[in-house]
Amino acid sequence: MSSTFEKLSSNQVKIQFAVEPEVFEKGVAAAYHKIKGRMNVPGFRRGHAPRKVIEQRFGESVFYDEAFDAIFPDLYKQAVDAHKLDPVDRPSVEIDEIGVGKELRFSATVYVRPDVELGEYKGLAVDRQVVDVTDDDVEAELTRARERVARYIDVTDRPIALDDQADIDYEGFVDGEQFEGGTAQGHKLVIGSGQFIPGFEDGLIGASVGEERDVHVTFPEEYHAEALAGKPAVFKVKVNAIQVKELPALDDEFAKDVSDCDTLEAYRAEIRGRLTKEAEDKADAAFENEIIEEAVENAKVDIPEAMIEDQLTNMMRDMNMRMVMQGLNMKDYLKYVGRTEDELRDERREEAEERVKTQLVLEAIRKAEGIEATDEETEQEMQRYADRGKRSLEEFKQTLAEGDAEYFKNIASTRKTIELLKNSAKAE
Repeated sequence: MSSTFEKLSSNQVKIQFAVEPEVFEKGVAAAYHKIKGRMNVPGFRRGHAPRKVIEQRFGESVFYDEAFDAIFPDLYKQAVDAHKLDPVDRPSVEIDEIGVGKELRFSATVYVRPDVELGEYKGLAVDRQVVDVTDDDVEAELTRARERVARYIDVTDRPIALDDQADIDYEGFVDGEQFEGGTAQGHKLVIGSGQFIPGFEDGLIGASVGEERDVHVTFPEEYHAEALAGKPAVFKVKVNAIQVKELPALDDEFAKDVSDCDTLEAYRAEIRGRLTKEAEDKADAAFENEIIEEAVENAKVDIPEAMIEDQLTNMMRDMNMRMVMQGLNMKDYLKYVGRTEDELRDERREEAEERVKTQLVLEAIRKAEGIEATDEETEQEMQRYADRGKRSLEEFKQTLAEGDAEYFKNIASTRKTIELLKNSAKAE
């Protein structure tokens, strides 16, 4: 077999094939043995009619489609490998000449990984956020720590007030009928938290322990349960208990309880250091993202639709996996948000296209700069993944399949490419 190819555009090629007659003959012979059992030829038991008889009865081309389908995959792979092509979609085939004893001639047009026309990517001027952790930031974190270990104390000498936690039983009614999901016993609700529909929490202010009262509300027009949206409702509520939040004293004992520090001042210093590290990491990530975005924006690439569809499929799969881990599923989620899967894909199409372009541009920069991760850098990347699973590097390596090492090498090489962009950038 011989093949040639021509580029039709930056992301599409056409491969021309010329295949020896004997190769196609083998395909026809294989097709005959495969499908002769389907042929009903008078005078012969099914599956026993000679090839010539079948061809005379149904025409010489009766086996051509099956024969072509049998030999095409190997011929196509040979051509793709020989010309070092990277197809991203199924080829469109057009047969020019076919027949027993003839040279088989056909073409395959296919979208390939596109060429990238790089723009400016070194020395980019990019804003970098200045990290400044203030005393107010530290005090706010201290307040959150106190909130996390706060306790609730029973109150019996006054009615419910804003910010109290009420222990309540309730039953919800619409048009005089109880509705699903509108009943609970011993539910703890912080008044003013906005956990319930508007009006419910306000309707409990002033109620005392043991009191029963009707709370009248109206469900929002955009309420997720369509049967309740916009409808007036009555909740019959009984107050079991009223509790007030008690924050711990801000002293050395508190610091010992919530941290490894012996004093409050040491805890403040630990908080400042942690907030500074978090802020620096956030600023570094934003700096990196802006550099990549600018390099991608400066490049030109014509992305095949198949690559965008593949990326969308991967994004939807990842989204579904995250839902499953949270006890949800895609079908219920789509019903809840009132979307179809196609609508959700359309909403994320622009993001998918941007992800594909970013990947292509980083690969093009890597190639242009001759960046290749060393074995040591590849192992460092594997170590990161091993650490996440709390395994040793050797244990992690034993779980890898064939080709996984190349995957980690690509990740490490991409990391080096991004470092090149960051190191050459002009931080402003």
